Amino acid sequence: MKKRTIVGGYAFTWWFVTDVQRLSLEVMTLNPVCESVETAQGVPLTVTGVAQCKIMKADELLHTASEQFLGKSAYEIKTTILSTLEGHLRAILGTLSVEEIYKDRDQFATLVREVAAPDVGRMGIEILSFTIKDVYDNVQYLASLGKAQTAVVKRDADVGVAEANRDAGIREAECEKAAMDIKYNTDTKIEDNARLFQLQKANFDQEVNTAKAEAQLAYELQAAKIRQRIRNEEIQIEVVERRKQIEVEEQEVRRKEHELHSTVRLPAEAEHYKIGRVAEGKRTQTVNAAKAEAERIRLIGVAEAQALEAVGVSEAERMQMKAVVYKKYGEAAILNIALNALPKVRGLLLQGSC
Repeated sequence: MKKRTIVGGYAFTWWFVTDVQRLSLEVMTLNPVCESVETAQGVPLTVTGVAQCKIMKADELLHTASEQFLGKSAYEIKTTILSTLEGHLRAILGTLSVEEIYKDRDQFATLVREVAAPDVGRMGIEILSFTIKDVYDNVQYLASLGKAQTAVVKRDADVGVAEANRDAGIREAECEKAAMDIKYNTDTKIEDNARLFQLQKANFDQEVNTAKAEAQLAYELQAAKIRQRIRNEEIQIEVVERRKQIEVEEQEVRRKEHELHSTVRLPAEAEHYKIGRVAEGKRTQTVNAAKAEAERIRLIGVAEAQALEAVGVSEAERMQMKAVVYKKYGEAAILNIALNALPKVRGLLLQGSC
């Protein structure tokens, strides 16, 4: 009897003659579960996975699948495939350690798929994908492993934090050192600039003090010259005053002589002539009178000489007092005397010009 397979199409059949059976080609989602399966270390694990399977469309494989599953429900087909997958999953779990299963689930799933694919392939079934959904145990092995791993991670984290703190401390120390170096260089430059400023200021102060000293010296020299000129003018004034005084004294002497001549000598001569003419007898009396008069004149001369000497002594004392005043009051006294003497000088100059 000839068999014919139609995929996704239609065909004519004879009623009551042709046997028609349908087989779903949709993807089937399976959830294999292996509970308390011991691993290579003897640790019981429970593993759940998800597998996507479908019947292959190739003619030969589709024919094989038809032979295997025609007349069966979808549940029966899934149960058959699921049993095959769980068997291979249990077998592979017994060859691996917990760490290999837990840490590398993708590799574990790939291994299960590669081992189970030939068996389900002989049934015309293709495994589209297989993934491990969950891995757990009832003896807290994974929890302990997680704690150990957590402790390792914490330890590594603490080490990392310590190293980070150490690196941060080193970096901070380096930054502080760089900052101190910069501060030291800055302070050095500031001190150098301050030292240069002080040197320049000292040079400037020296130049200023030199200029002040030169100005003060020039001022004192000019003041000395002015004082010298004032002293020369004063001496000239004193000379003029002395000359005028001498002239006055000479005039006074001439006046005295004239007065003496008028009041004494001429009357004496007249009297002598009178006496000579009147009587020779009175000659002795006249001579005595003349002697007396001469003595009187001598005494007058002595008195005048003493007066002149007193005037000279007074003039010397006046000059000495002037010198004391000049020494005591300095330029102010000299300037005051010069100012007081200017009117006299002016008067004398006017008299001289007249």
